[in-house]
Formats: sequence, structure tokens, C-alpha cells
Amino acid sequence: MTAVILKSLQQAKKLVIALTGLTVLMVGIAMIVLPGPAILVIPAGLGLLATEFFWARRLLTKAKNTFSKIKKGGITDETK
Repeated sequence: MTAVILKSLQQAKKLVIALTGLTVLMVGIAMIVLPGPAILVIPAGLGLLATEFFWARRLLTKAKNTFSKIKKGGITDETK
């Protein structure tokens, strides 16, 4: 019985994180055309999703690497 409750709690936690992360991510995407700090909100949404989902973790890592390259001097055709 406790294993079923534990599994249900884990699934509920994953659902709450998914809904919260997707909401923050969608608000960030909307901020691309609306006023607001999209460049901060989108990674925050991905960060929330990355705590539970591998695809979000991989996308967040890719975004971090891209921003690091931009910060160091830009992306050229040779660095792609």
C-alpha cells in the first residue's frame, strides 16, 4: 500500500513540476513578442522542467553552451 502511495506522490510531483515549468516556458515564449524579460524567463522554465525531464536538461545545456559562445565572441559558421 505504501509503495502505491509513494508512486502516486512521485507522479503528482512530476505533474506539478511539468505544469509549472511549461507555464513559465510558455510565458517566456510569449515575452519574445510581448514586453518582458524573455531571456530570463525561458531558461527559468527550462530549469524547472530539467529537474524532471531529460529533454529539457539537454535543451538547457545546449542553450547554455550557445550563450557561452556568444559571450566569448559570437558564433561563426566555423563554430556551428
